[in-house]
Parts: sequence; structure tokens; C-alpha cells
Amino acid sequence: MTSALQHNLRRLLRPRHVAVLGGRDAEVVAGECRRIGYEGPFWPVNPKRDTVGGFPCFASIDDLPEAPDAVFVAVPRDQAIESLTKLSAMGAGGAVVYTAGFGEIAGDGPAKEAALVKAAGEMAIIGPNCYGLINYADKVALWPFAHGGEFSGRGAAIITQSGMLSSDLTMAQRSLPLSYMMSVGNQAILHIEDFIDTLVDLPEVSAIGLHIEGIKDAQRFEAAAYKALEKNIPIVALKTGTSKLGSELTISHTGSLSGADDAYTAFFKRLGIIRVNEPSLMLEMLKFLTVAGVPKGRRLAGLACSGGGATMLADNAERLGLDLPRLSQTTEQQLRPQLPLTATVSNPLDYTTPIWGMPEKTEPVFKSLFADGYDAAVIIQDYPAAGLDESKIYYQNDSLSFIKATRAFDLPAAVCSTIAENLDAETRQFLIAHGVAPMQGIGDCLTSIAAAAIYGEQRQILLAERGPALIRHDQSPEALSNFRDEASAKALLASFGVAVPPACVVRETSCEALPDGLCFPVAVKMISRDLPHKSEMGAVKLGINSVDELNAAMQMIDQNVSQNAPHAEKAGFLIENMAAPPLAEVMVSLRRDPTFGIVLMVASGGILVELLQDSVTLLLPCTKARIDEAVETLAIARIIDGYRGAGAGDRQGLIAAIAKMADAMVKDANLALIEVNPLFVGSQSVVAVDALIASY
Repeated sequence: MTSALQHNLRRLLRPRHVAVLGGRDAEVVAGECRRIGYEGPFWPVNPKRDTVGGFPCFASIDDLPEAPDAVFVAVPRDQAIESLTKLSAMGAGGAVVYTAGFGEIAGDGPAKEAALVKAAGEMAIIGPNCYGLINYADKVALWPFAHGGEFSGRGAAIITQSGMLSSDLTMAQRSLPLSYMMSVGNQAILHIEDFIDTLVDLPEVSAIGLHIEGIKDAQRFEAAAYKALEKNIPIVALKTGTSKLGSELTISHTGSLSGADDAYTAFFKRLGIIRVNEPSLMLEMLKFLTVAGVPKGRRLAGLACSGGGATMLADNAERLGLDLPRLSQTTEQQLRPQLPLTATVSNPLDYTTPIWGMPEKTEPVFKSLFADGYDAAVIIQDYPAAGLDESKIYYQNDSLSFIKATRAFDLPAAVCSTIAENLDAETRQFLIAHGVAPMQGIGDCLTSIAAAAIYGEQRQILLAERGPALIRHDQSPEALSNFRDEASAKALLASFGVAVPPACVVRETSCEALPDGLCFPVAVKMISRDLPHKSEMGAVKLGINSVDELNAAMQMIDQNVSQNAPHAEKAGFLIENMAAPPLAEVMVSLRRDPTFGIVLMVASGGILVELLQDSVTLLLPCTKARIDEAVETLAIARIIDGYRGAGAGDRQGLIAAIAKMADAMVKDANLALIEVNPLFVGSQSVVAVDALIASY
């Protein structure tokens, strides 16, 4: 993004004046600006109308008093392109292009989008094919439908690739403080990462929520995400298009391609981005981060006025890795005389109904609990429904006691309802005004607290250990053509420093003696670049113990390949020592991805690959320490480390072998694919038993 483009994006985000092009949709934008409280100049352009939304019209763009900072474009396609040409020439800041029919459709759509990009010049463009922009802080709504949402001095900025979802999010009954809502559509000029890069500089932005169907530029996104880390602006991402059908719908919807879901997970983890799978959880997560903030750790204090609430809180905390420490002896002794006899003195603390709603009793109890030292606090409260709220004052009293106690100990805090809708709008606003997050649903609440704590931990690590950026990949998948045969692949692995079984190559279908350097038992395989999966073609034989067996095996393999793959190349036979039975089999795959560059996957290998689906994905470059952390998450790591007293495998050797392959992939841009399956892990050795390598 050029400096001129960034300057114009700032003008678009915080405009001094607004112009609208169109008829009915422009009328709606006028109404939405009025609804949100916009008081600046508003200039409709429409040659066929006298007024739009009560504002007098200009007959043409040329008649505008000056170059507008922000324009909402809701005119037909060709007229939109022509209008941007004029606006760019007069020095307009930017535009929301609501008009559709560009890169998201076939036919002339892409060509029209290219023309729009050219017409815009250095203007900042949101869209085309989008809903637009709401700036809650400055009260500007370049938005073609009724919108909700509220601002309380600082709030989350949400960027979505779906117009309808963005509208739905503004209507959510969650009381999330919002600073911006952006529906970005096709991202013809400005991408999600450009908006992140600019938004994190704005003081009214507390956190960023993303709805992502696809990423245009992973390297640029990575830089923007690190900028957010540096400024301590958490990012929460909802990635859609993860299923096969979802990916197909995404392609037809906005023209952005969905990458493999495991690669997105690795990408988000690499950047400290909190991933969620539901819009409601994204809202709750952003609400906790915005209102309560990031806890310094995972030590949680829990309160409830019922045993059921305390138990559910404890169950969710344990599942999510939050720590509910036992009370110190001093705190326990202090609490006992403050509580009814029926109360169980513990954390979470059920302080029981005899003192419910009595601030003179609950506030001292809450302060005594918090004296042990915690990183966050939560109280379970389900407020009564309207018309049934005679007891509401008691809930409010306990909320006030909780607010005062958490404030005394400077704790990020949440009041959480068991059922999402059992926290009314008035109560939510009251809590937000006092810096306490009104969380709706125990599961989402605890998930949000845990994710916020992990974000805080990972942020420090990621900033301290930031390594090289992702490697850009410019080759198309169709360019992948040169598959090495297994002998050549293993020779290349050996050149990387990865151990392979002793082996030799013979060109005939028989031999008089076992080649020098080998000993029985051996394995024999057909050498062919056309047989990446030899077992299925009958092109491999294991456990051979004599020359006669070896010759018979080679002849049988030759016949099998002639029958099963008659056009396959036959370049001889690879004879190699049988590797000793391993403690574990691992699969390692490195591939180049059009979105993320080099993707590394490590998994339980051999025949267990599809059966267990025990895998983890990383993006390169990365350190050995990161590879080791990733391997630790695999179920097979327990076997490698010596499960139930069994011997341990050479884990450091495994990490070293993976790192050598990763380093080779990073250094050689012509390498397209390295797959080793299985990689035998023994007690003192790691050996690549089978390998597939391809290059461009």
C-alpha cells in the first residue's frame, strides 16, 4: 500500500464530508448517516432527483463543492467506473463501491474489475460488491441497510468478507462496543491486511475481528498482524470455507480462494491470532478483550450463588486449561466466618443464597477471595426476565460488590450468564460502563478468558522470537511436473543429512550375488518416476532372505508393473537393507502452497496416516523449537517419548531430520514437494524408509 493510498484510506475511514451516488440505496445511506448521528456535509449526486434523503442533489460529480473524503457508489457498473475516474482526477479520498458484477462473476466481470482498479488510481476503495463502512466513533455510516451497534469510547473493529454477516453482527444482542464495521467484498484494491495495518494505529480500536473466506497476500497479512501484536491489539478470526462444499461456495461468492484449513490454523497460530468457529463466540471474545482486557496469566477466581453454576464453571475451566487454584490456608480461614455454614469454601466459591444481594456481606467475601492473587475473575449471574424482575435489585447488588472487589485488585473481570439471553441490555450496558465484561454463556465466557490469557502469553514469545517472513510462492500448481524416482529422492535426502537405508541400484531382472555393502534381509523396489505409490502396483517386495528370492521378486515386480502400469518408466531396481523395526513411524510432508508458501506437516506415519489423522501443520521458515513444540502435540509423541515404560525413541534426531528437510525446502526454490512416509524412529536412529520428491 503506497503512502498516498494509505493517506486516502484514513480520509475514507474518518471523512470530513460524504458524497453518495445513486438513488434508492443512496436514500438508505442518508438515513443511516442520520441514524448514527452524522452531522458533516452530505452531498448526493443524482441528475434525475432534486433531493436524496432530504439533502439537495448535485447534478454531477463536477458540481461538488470540493473533492469528497468519502463516497458511497451505488450506480450501475459502467457508470461506477466512469464515476471513479472523475473522482480520482479531482482528488477524492476513497469510496465504498456497493455496485456488484465485477470479479465475483464470470464473463466480463474480471475485466470490469480491472477497469475499476485503473479508474480509481490512488483512491482507497472498499469493495466492489460490498456493504461498506460504519465508523461508530465519528458517526459515519456508508451503509445501505439499517444497522445496529454501539460505541463507548473504544471498541472492536470488525472486517468481514460477507455483507450479510456484517449486517447481522451489527444487530447482535451482545452489547459489543464497536469502533468500525467493514464489509470488504472483492478487495479489488485494498485487502483485509491493508485495513488491519491502518486500523491498529487508531486509538479508538481495542481489538480486531475478522471474517475470512480467503487471504490475498499472506506475507502482507503477516506484517500487519505483527504490527497488531506490537500494539497489543488482539485479532480474532472466524475462517469459513473449511469444508469442501464451503470452499466451492466461497470461490463463487467473492472470487477469493480458500486454502487448506490446517494451513490457516498454522498461519493464525504463527501470528497469535485467536481462531473461533462461530460468530457468537467471535463477539463474546472481542467483548471480553475490549471491556476486560488481556489477563496476565491463567489463574482464575470463580464465584457463583449456586453449586450448579460453580460446578459448570470448574468443568469448563479445566477443559480449557484455566487454573482455579485452591485457596490458601489464610484465605480459607478468613472466609469461613464470612460465609454461611452451608457454603463450601473453595474456588470456584458458591457463596450461597443466605447472603445473596447483601453488599455489606458479599463485598468482604469477594475481596477475601481475591486476596490470594489472580489474573482474572468471573461471577455467574442469570438476571430475571422483564416482568419477572422483582428480585433484580439483589443481582445488581452482587454485581456492584463484584465490581468494587475486582477494581480493588485490578482484575480483568466478567459477569457471566449461564444462558446467553439471561443478561438484559440494561445490565450489559451498566457492566460495560464499569469496565466489567457482560459475558453471555459459560462456555463462550471461559473460552474467551482462556484465549485471552493464551494470547497474552504467546504475544510475548512471538515478539521476542520473530523470525524470517513467510516465503512467497509464485509457481502455479500446474508447474509441478518433475517427480524423482525413489533412488534419486533418497540420494537427495542423504545430501540434506537425512539417513536412508544402505542401498544399490541394479538394471537387470536378476543378479548373481547380493551387491556389496548390503546384507539380507533386503527390500527390492522398481525404480520409476511414474510409480509414486509402488505398493498398489505390486512394485515392491520386502523381507527377502536369499539371492534366489531376490531374483524371483525382481521378475515378479517386472511383470506386475507391465500389467498394472504398462506405460510406466522402468529404470531398474532399488535394493536396500531392511531397516530395523522402529519404535514409531512418522510421516513428514513439505509442500509449496499458493497462499502460505511452504507448508510442513508432521503426522503419525505408515499405515496409520489415514486411520489416526494424527497430524500437525507449521508454516516455514520456523525454528527447531517450534517443530519440537508441534511434534509434542501429536499422540505418537507419547510413544516416541517412551509410553508406559517402553523404550524412548530418538526424538531429537527426529526433530533434526525434519529441520534438515525444512531447511532444504527453504533454500531451494525449485523443490516443490518432499514427502517421507514412513520415517522410522528408533531408539538411536531416524531413517527415511520411503520418499517422494518433486520439483518445478
